[in-house]
Amino acid sequence: MLRKVEQAQAKWGGASQVIDAWLSARKKLLIAYCELAGLPPYDKLDRSLPDASKISQFCEQLVDYVSTGHFEIYEQIVNECANDGDTTPGERLLPLITETTDIALSFNDSYAEVDENIELNSFDRDLSQLGQEMEERFEVEDELLDHLYQHSQQQAAAE
Repeated sequence: MLRKVEQAQAKWGGASQVIDAWLSARKKLLIAYCELAGLPPYDKLDRSLPDASKISQFCEQLVDYVSTGHFEIYEQIVNECANDGDTTPGERLLPLITETTDIALSFNDSYAEVDENIELNSFDRDLSQLGQEMEERFEVEDELLDHLYQHSQQQAAAE
């Protein structure tokens, strides 16, 4: 997933400060996810539950990321594309992103305030499912970014 972020940064980076900030936030979220999950290069030797403060911090990043997308980025992309008659982002892509948002918020509801009663197995399962959903979300977001990029290229060519 981190390679895909780097590819996205190489492809769309510098096109807009909003996009740059969004991709940077995505990268930070993925790094936090990898640390929490004990994925390379953040392998864990023990199989214990991560520190509660790390889980809470990750949940904050997760909610911030999904909120920024919904309330700042997506609407801007949909509106810009719709002005030129391209309704694909709003009609096809946003419903797919909304599904992943629900899963992210459910994860946050379950783990933002961690207590000692959480079982490692359920946490690992939920974190893994979240990772799969976020990967799908990033692919759809990349489609949105590509729509915005193509839109801006067409506008620049028309001028």
